[in-house]
Amino acid sequence: MSQLQERLRALPTRVLTGMRRGIEKESLRARPDAGLALTPHPAALGSALTHPHITTDFSESQLELVTGAHASIEACLDELTQIHQAVYRVLQAAGDELLWVSSMPCELPADETIPIGRYGNSNVGRAKSVYRMGLGHRYGRRMQTISGIHYNWSLPGVTDEGYFSLIRNFRRHSFLLLYLFGASPAVGSSFVEGRPHELQQLSERTLYMPHGTSLRMGRLGYQSDAQASLKVSYNGLASYGASLQDALTRPYPAYAAIGVQNPGGEYNQLATSLLQIENEFYGTIRPKRVIFPGERPLHALRERGVEYVEVRLMDLNPFVPIGITAETVRFLDVFLLHCLLSPSPPDTPDEIAALGRNQHRTAARGREPGLTLERGTQEVGLVDWGLQIVDECRPIAAALDAAHGGELHQAALVAARELLADASLTPSARVLNAMAQDFQHSFSAFTLAQSRQTQQGLLALPHAAEHDARYAQLAQASVEEQRRVEASDTLPFEIYRQQYLSPQRLGL
Repeated sequence: MSQLQERLRALPTRVLTGMRRGIEKESLRARPDAGLALTPHPAALGSALTHPHITTDFSESQLELVTGAHASIEACLDELTQIHQAVYRVLQAAGDELLWVSSMPCELPADETIPIGRYGNSNVGRAKSVYRMGLGHRYGRRMQTISGIHYNWSLPGVTDEGYFSLIRNFRRHSFLLLYLFGASPAVGSSFVEGRPHELQQLSERTLYMPHGTSLRMGRLGYQSDAQASLKVSYNGLASYGASLQDALTRPYPAYAAIGVQNPGGEYNQLATSLLQIENEFYGTIRPKRVIFPGERPLHALRERGVEYVEVRLMDLNPFVPIGITAETVRFLDVFLLHCLLSPSPPDTPDEIAALGRNQHRTAARGREPGLTLERGTQEVGLVDWGLQIVDECRPIAAALDAAHGGELHQAALVAARELLADASLTPSARVLNAMAQDFQHSFSAFTLAQSRQTQQGLLALPHAAEHDARYAQLAQASVEEQRRVEASDTLPFEIYRQQYLSPQRLGL
């Protein structure tokens, strides 16, 4: 019996049924002409600073919808659907804006015109905006308008060592998720205006990679030369924390040249270090811990350990109203258990570099027939390696089905095998096919049509009056909470900034 199967057999059913998951989903607000909505965050949605379920990400125009942690996949997706319904009803009442259903952005204005998120006058609110201003200076605002789904996952009884073991294996095998669920093979040309790129022209305003799966996770996505220099080790909490602390405290010459403030006294960024704060680190998966107000995330991890992992490489599926299906979530649960239970040797700098190359190769060329990836000293076929992982997942899917009833986890593996056998069935291929069939190869026309269809479908769903009342109440409470936060501030912002960024706040 394999080590994976031994570990699986040792897991009590209550551990499997104790699995928790939550979703954070980003989406741009777009106008009916496929341009970026430049209006403020809708007041009827409440305060982006303090609302528990509806906030903004980088841009004022970029909504982020956040579920709680759920024991059941259905409950998680039901809540995500309800949040969508609440947002769509507010957007409908306010005008004609839509949620853009692709990970790659709608038509974008000039970089400096993209509005960064605004969170009021409190020190914590100002810090959030200044951080985003810094992201704009460092990477450009266009890159920050990319949207995705973050999948938060935990299992009872997993130690810090267990979570880091999972993370190492996830990074080794995440190419499979990009192949199966990547849905961003094309983008509007406004996204790359003035930037070097490797994309091919598909139509007048659309660029693409013929075999691409996820431009979002490739060289045009969340990438930077500065962060490429980071050699973050995932061999344990101590080494991970040390890597992150170095990046958070080491001045970076290009960012020092920008300065914290401009000559007029306005803030350009929070800090001149390689990372302003922990959230700036663009990993495909992160160890996470719920933080106390004002606490640094790295301190929380060091003090109380890893609570869950955040999977960060999932594209929005434009064919699905809420961006992700129950089948995909089931596959993620099986896949993450596979990462946790499989042997996980320590990572090395050479392996970390190879995994980066595998990610870029899959993002740009994942559906290319015969594509190979690096595994140790060998080149192996992406499809062969993917099928091997799916086969190793079979006892895990069977165990989850036994714990929950039915055969839906095993069905998710069957569906994955079908996509590996026929690349034309993948979401990325379906996007290009739909664009070709009905939209003259136009990314904007296809995504706008899908966004309209999604809007109509979600508005047509039945909804209970108490849901409307609940979200109205949450919005009102969030506004009152923001006022309370603003009224309780006593420090000048500059002193608050220096204290928050103090290296002492990162340690135990």
